[in-house]
Amino acid sequence: MRKPHFPCKILITAGPTHEHLDPVRFITNSSTGTIGYELARCAQERGHKVVLISGPSHLEAPKGVKTVRVTSARQMKREVDRYFPASQCIICAAAVSDFRPARFHAKKNKKTEADTVVRLIKNPDILLSLGRKKKGRILVGFALETDNLLKNSREKLERKNLDLIIANKISLQDSPFGRGRFNYLLIDRQGRDERNGITKTALAGIILDRLEKICYVMLYLYILKGGMT
Repeated sequence: MRKPHFPCKILITAGPTHEHLDPVRFITNSSTGTIGYELARCAQERGHKVVLISGPSHLEAPKGVKTVRVTSARQMKREVDRYFPASQCIICAAAVSDFRPARFHAKKNKKTEADTVVRLIKNPDILLSLGRKKKGRILVGFALETDNLLKNSREKLERKNLDLIIANKISLQDSPFGRGRFNYLLIDRQGRDERNGITKTALAGIILDRLEKICYVMLYLYILKGGMT
């Protein structure tokens, strides 16, 4: 694996979150964390300094990568905010739950004949909060859509102030989770790039290639402005 001329400090989120209703039950999704872990492994092998913040996952932490394990969206936000200031690139690959139960029950809820209604409240939008304060940092997000893939992903890119978004479609018949070959749409401020039938390992390399180019351009401009002697 080639090494970059100027290693970057990269913060990566991965996996799902678990939003507990009681000690046994929780709200989650089908994310395995594969793409986040592949990004962390690939970035570390290229010589970058990587912090991986992972929700619950069966995957082993990549060798040489500082890995922080969390469970809920609020825990993930706390750790992201902790490592954000020292990071140059942030890749938010985690599938964070949008909602959590309004109330946590310390004991397991028993089954009853009556219907049970669970009130949900919104979780913090980690990506949106980072976009508002990123300044000169590079911010990457992911979009999973059932329809209007290009339109919805471009809107997310603008609304959350991202530099790059990786989008793909999901349906009951076609799940993008886990390992396999999938179709992706990479969208940035200049346009879009379709990559079809590629593995997540290959996708990780493509994403890092783009980030390294952006980092080098930013560093070059910084030097031109007299920021480095």
